[in-house]
Amino acid sequence: MNPRDVEPRLLRGFVAVAEELHFTRAAARLYVAQQALSRDVRRLEQALGAALFVRTTRAVELTPDGERLLPLARRALSAQEELAAAFAGPRALLVDLNTDGPSTARTVLEGARELAPDCELMARFESGLTHAAAEIAAGRLDVSFGYADGLDPALRARLDHRPVRYEPLAVLLPEGHPHAGAPGEPMALAALAGERVYAGAGNPRTLEWTGLARELFAGRGISVAPPAPVAVGKEEFRRVMAKTGNPVLATVDFLDMPGCVKRPLVDPVPLSPLSMVWRKGFGHPGLDALHRAAAALSDRHGWLAVPRGSWRPAALTGGTDGG
Repeated sequence: MNPRDVEPRLLRGFVAVAEELHFTRAAARLYVAQQALSRDVRRLEQALGAALFVRTTRAVELTPDGERLLPLARRALSAQEELAAAFAGPRALLVDLNTDGPSTARTVLEGARELAPDCELMARFESGLTHAAAEIAAGRLDVSFGYADGLDPALRARLDHRPVRYEPLAVLLPEGHPHAGAPGEPMALAALAGERVYAGAGNPRTLEWTGLARELFAGRGISVAPPAPVAVGKEEFRRVMAKTGNPVLATVDFLDMPGCVKRPLVDPVPLSPLSMVWRKGFGHPGLDALHRAAAALSDRHGWLAVPRGSWRPAALTGGTDGG
């Protein structure tokens, strides 16, 4: 095979292995058999006349030729995607909202749908930016929302993001908890001292959220609650909360849950930086509409204003914010 005739499938397989450095994970990401992926990599190596990987029983590493090919392969695949999109017409844009309920992300999506009624913007619910970002990088999802600076740097380097809102945080308390109080009544962050607050610990989809919680709680006598079963649906959520008795960290817009009281946190007001995240080099009319909607909503509601005396993660402040 002449290098000019290399099939996009072979390049796609090479890029997956180069990013995962693991044939089994790369095959699962591409939904192909590992043997077929190994065969495609060998065909590519034969076509180029170069070894692309060093394989041992314990590791897979790129050779110098593999390192040289990786950015070229990514550009070639990006150009192939643009070509296909240009002549096939825009496909549906897959937008992850994290959860099926009221949220900033849903407000932006609904605004974009009004701005671009001819585009199909399909909602998805991946429950965690860490997982959704990996799906975006793999091309199985287009857009998501969350704390982008909390992602692994290697993954974040493959994505673009724009700040949308600093979301004030709240705590969900089981009814009967000593601090339950009245729904919507502000609660000082210091009141959680001695508590174990659930923030997704143990859930590999939400590592960025757990990391933000650990940073917020550090030095305040608050600990992150140990892993608990991931509850899907209001009734399961209520049951697990009642069983563990742990407060849950949430945003102020998080949906009201049965058997729970939601109280916004103050002194300081903790802010979660919400960004819109998409794959580098990706373009779509629906993405343009999301940008326009996010900008208009942020301006209209002051979503990116930072209240005096609030707290943000050190990644955004250099460690100068907080209380």
